[in-house]
Amino acid sequence: MSFDEKNTWVFAVVALVGAAIYGAILIARSQGLALTEVAYVTPMLASIGGAIVANIIGNAVISFLAPEDAGKRDVRDREIERFGTIVGQSFLVIGALVAMVLSMLEAKHFWIANVIYLSFVASAVFGSMARLAAYRRGFSSW
Repeated sequence: MSFDEKNTWVFAVVALVGAAIYGAILIARSQGLALTEVAYVTPMLASIGGAIVANIIGNAVISFLAPEDAGKRDVRDREIERFGTIVGQSFLVIGALVAMVLSMLEAKHFWIANVIYLSFVASAVFGSMARLAAYRRGFSSW
């Protein structure tokens, strides 16, 4: 397994776990409240910050465990990264469009912020899935 593939696994798992923890916190805080009334800003920022820190730590651990592979990339790795980025960015665009429509409809900030957050999570997860599929099943650079 290449260095980039290991980092892709870390990125995907961290995104999913971070989103799950954020969702669990929102559900726990919503007892007896409408979901839009829950204080979401601090948990969201903590989830984003925690994901960044966890990814940095995961990258450092992978680099420490296999220093000879750290940072080694070939053309295939770069093409797979590009492919995964394109897949992931499509979810960011969809999320931005949904957030823009919600803004135009004057939806509550809660929904707009959470659509944007969800689009970042979807981008990370589906971009990672595309990369991992390319690593596992092969990749054709068209």
